[in-house]
Amino acid sequence: MKIKIREIIDHLEKIAPLSFQESYDNAGLITGDKNSEIEKALICLDITEEIIDEAINDGFKLVISHHPLVFNALKKITGKDYVEKVLIKAIKNDIALYSAHTNLDNVSSGVNAMLCEKLGIRNYTILKPKAGLLKKLVTFCPVNKAEEVRNALFESGAGHIGNYDSCSFSAKGKGSFRANESAKPYVGEHNKLHFEEEERIETIFPAYKEHAVLSSLFASHPYEEVAYDIYPIENKFGNVGAGMIGELENPVDEKEFLLKVKKNTGASCVRHSDFLGKKVKKIAVCGGSGGFLINAAISAGADVFITGEVRYHEFFKSEKKIMIVDIGHYESEQFTKDLIFAVIKEKFPTFALRISDINTNSINYL
Repeated sequence: MKIKIREIIDHLEKIAPLSFQESYDNAGLITGDKNSEIEKALICLDITEEIIDEAINDGFKLVISHHPLVFNALKKITGKDYVEKVLIKAIKNDIALYSAHTNLDNVSSGVNAMLCEKLGIRNYTILKPKAGLLKKLVTFCPVNKAEEVRNALFESGAGHIGNYDSCSFSAKGKGSFRANESAKPYVGEHNKLHFEEEERIETIFPAYKEHAVLSSLFASHPYEEVAYDIYPIENKFGNVGAGMIGELENPVDEKEFLLKVKKNTGASCVRHSDFLGKKVKKIAVCGGSGGFLINAAISAGADVFITGEVRYHEFFKSEKKIMIVDIGHYESEQFTKDLIFAVIKEKFPTFALRISDINTNSINYL
């Protein structure tokens, strides 16, 4: 089965929009033509020269990774380091590189959800939801068309609040307008002031869906000139943000839980702060470098916070309130490969996908 790279990108970015990535990140298409047709794709955590060699040898023209190969701006590409060498080799061999990084970390079905599943954590939610990602739409339309307009907005992605959809508020009032000679009014007459019973519809939507929401509004609204307002709002977006927090089915001893974590993640080493001498039930997690979430985990009442990278002095933040656990960066994010595979396979079941067997973990333990 041949498909365009763009089709895969569009699907991945419906799940994890690029607007959800952190400011320092470089997720998305790193190199390649999104309109190129490909027969198969290779999935990995990190893009290394060994990964590119695998793609060359086995005919993969797209490599999808979690970590972007290029983080910082490149003024020259001369092959002076591994990033430039790998980039040159990929371009020479017409291999496109795509990464889903912190945008995939920050969605409720993303990297941290996978880690929760592997550790037996249930009823998990975003630990630190993001703010500033939502907008409110207010529009006005004839009462007899309100239901049609409202449903069109919902179908375009508006009206989601937490575990609820089709959320809106309506109020009836009277609108006024006068159409000039060039207008094509839905109601009213040229050059006569008209009053119309209208419904004010308010609903919320993710900022990245603004184009789709407005397109649906204009397509469904009967007026030639649609009256609407868009407001930025600071509400937290419960489905997008850093980390996850949930519970074990039954409380367990601290050491027993850590041994399970080590086994289920295949970690060679588990670093942790002091045992607190109590059963653990409420668990917070963050794949990758999650030290910045320690205080959030404490505030949320977590017994344990598990992440992939904790600096020495960050362990002091435990202060006998929480057990901090570092399982390794690679170990905490390795299941992302399975996640990307599953997301693409669900949409394109006959497209050839392979998860690379190459272990790109750059850290070894003696």
